[in-house]
Amino acid sequence: MATKAFPAGVYAASLTWFSDDPQQEIDYDLQSKHLSYLIKGGLTGVVIAGSNGEAVALRAVERMKLISLTREIAIQCGRKDLPIIIGTVGQTTREIIEQLRAAKEVGADYGLVLTPSYFHFAMDPAAITKFFQEVADASPIPILIYSWPLVTSGIEVSSDIMSVLGRHPNIVGTKLTCGGVGKAVRVTADFDAKEFCVLSGFADWMIPALSVGGAGCIAGFANLCPRACVKVYQDYQAGKVKEALALQHKLAKAEWELTKAGINGTKWAVAKLLGYDMSKCYTRKPYPKYEDTAAQTAVLSILESFMEVENGLGK
Repeated sequence: MATKAFPAGVYAASLTWFSDDPQQEIDYDLQSKHLSYLIKGGLTGVVIAGSNGEAVALRAVERMKLISLTREIAIQCGRKDLPIIIGTVGQTTREIIEQLRAAKEVGADYGLVLTPSYFHFAMDPAAITKFFQEVADASPIPILIYSWPLVTSGIEVSSDIMSVLGRHPNIVGTKLTCGGVGKAVRVTADFDAKEFCVLSGFADWMIPALSVGGAGCIAGFANLCPRACVKVYQDYQAGKVKEALALQHKLAKAEWELTKAGINGTKWAVAKLLGYDMSKCYTRKPYPKYEDTAAQTAVLSILESFMEVENGLGK
């Protein structure tokens, strides 16, 4: 049994907001506003400095400040025990452990850990397994395996590897941004969710994940529509399958627009639809600005309609 079972539910992979200045410093006022929006949207918890949060563009001190800020906002919102997950990014076992230890000190509850991938040609299944075991042995907080080959030079954390890692008491689950429904089935066949849970990495296949024993999802789409994501989860868990599927179908089409737009497009659309200062919606360089007007029009045409659903859930 894990030392600390991961709380099932819906999590937002929070965006990080920057000022419109040459150094692109974090705009902590806007960050606070956005975190409040997420927490008040009923989410189970949040991921800080994950992929949507531009983890690779953040300094260590910024990640730590974002964690402490999130805890502060959670307390203000009456959610002092809100689960906070810190995304890690680095190329050595030592560096990842240091990040997790520092994150614990400022209020993180869990770590979301990517496989180091610079030397991807050397990261065979044995090396991947040893990496996660050594990190988990040393981490003061439980960790989740982050499976996303797109950002790890194609490295795949297979269900065979997870069948070993899931038995470690300080490895509590996995986020499958790889979209591997078959992998989700194989992992949930091996483990009870209280030992090692499976989370979909997108909200568009939350019900498929839940139907085979998954524990919820961590979704970038929840930055825009947290209530809708939570509603799919709650309805399905309450046995309202027809209602959950109807909303899941609509949500999947809306989320696909943000997925196609990328992180820069996601930030642009979230800022536009939530009424944020549009000068603050840009990703840190060298990630390019989202300036294609045809793409902007297309993404808004879909998302504006779904925002009516989201806003209706807040009434």
